[in-house]
Order: sequence, then structure tokens, then C-alpha cells
Amino acid sequence: MSQADLALIFDWDGVIINSEAYHRRSWDLLVEEEGLTIPPGAFETSFGMRNQQIIPHVFKWAEETDHVRIDSLSDRKEALYREIVRTEGIDLLPGVLDLLQALEAAGIPAAVGSSTPRENIDAVMEAIGVQDRFRAVVAAADVSRGKPDPEVFLTAAERLGRSPRHCVVIEDAHVGIEAARAGGFRVLAVATTHTIESLADADECHRDLTTVTVDRLRALLA
Repeated sequence: MSQADLALIFDWDGVIINSEAYHRRSWDLLVEEEGLTIPPGAFETSFGMRNQQIIPHVFKWAEETDHVRIDSLSDRKEALYREIVRTEGIDLLPGVLDLLQALEAAGIPAAVGSSTPRENIDAVMEAIGVQDRFRAVVAAADVSRGKPDPEVFLTAAERLGRSPRHCVVIEDAHVGIEAARAGGFRVLAVATTHTIESLADADECHRDLTTVTVDRLRALLA
């Protein structure tokens, strides 16, 4: 396989940035504003999903078709998240910048494939200065089906001009690994959100991206 064949698709939250605490705080603020309650452990089972999936699941609503209410809560939650990011800043996870630089030096294109709203990604990219590192960004509004459906990754691969068999997906969430598998991608997992033992469905697992090299990524497609 030549250098030009390989492409990378990165999940965003938990892969590029350490945003879990920010998201939890924004959900907590939403719950406080709206007088809602969250069952213990509900968020852990929803990592990687779109808000349109998370909100009925977490708040145990019967009226899952109340799209106006769901969209309103989703928009407010994400606005609260962006306020926290802009006020406090946010950091890249270990190894991210080095890997992005190595991919660029090798001429290997990269994309984002995420369940996160595009406005969140744009706000963080502006804050951390990685706008030019990705050839494509596929976010929540770009697809009609959320993970574990593979649509987000298939769309990213199409925008990169690659077939799934030439792409490696980097994920931290179980639903993301499932989505990548369903789309025919190789998947490398990072144990930033879940234990490395629980990510065994991935082709390869790392503690973080500091140990991920271009050669390792090429080897996944060999």
C-alpha cells in the first residue's frame, strides 16, 4: 500500500480533545435550568451518540418524537458547553498534535467523523488552532443516522476520496467502534474514556495517541 492510499478518520470528543468534564458540566447546568433528573450511569452508556439519541435515553422520555423539545434542549446544552470552552479554554489530548503533524508530513489526509454539533467543533478548532489539519469535517447535522450506524464514517471517507478499506478510524467510544466495524473500517481505540480492556472489539488499543505512529497505522491495513 502506498502512502497515498491511507487516510485517517478521527472521532472528536475523547480522541482529539479531553472534553468529558466539560460535557458533564454542561449537562448538569441544563438539568439544573430545566428541573430534570438523570438516572445514575445514564451518560456513560450514551457516549458517542447524538443528542437526539441521548436526550430520550437519559431522561427516559416516552415522547421520543417530540423533536422540537429535544432540539431545544440539545441547542441549549451545546450553547452552555461552548460558553465553558470559550471561558476556560480546552487542551488537545496527549499525542494528537504530533500525530497530525506526522500525517501531514507523510501526505496522509485526515478527517473528523463525530456526533458532535459542527458549532462545537468549530469553536474548539478556533481555540486550539487545528483548523488546517483536517481535509474534511463530518458532524452531527451532516448525517441522518447517528452511531452505531456507520453513516458518519462512510461520509467522511467519501469526502476524503477513500474507500473504507483504506481508512483507519480512531475512536474512544463503544458505539463508535461498532459504527466503524459496521462500515468496514479498521479501528484503533484509545482508552481515554473507557478502560482498555473494554475496547477489545477494536483492531488495536492504545492508552492514548502518544504511542500511535504512521507505521502502526499502515500496519493495520496490511
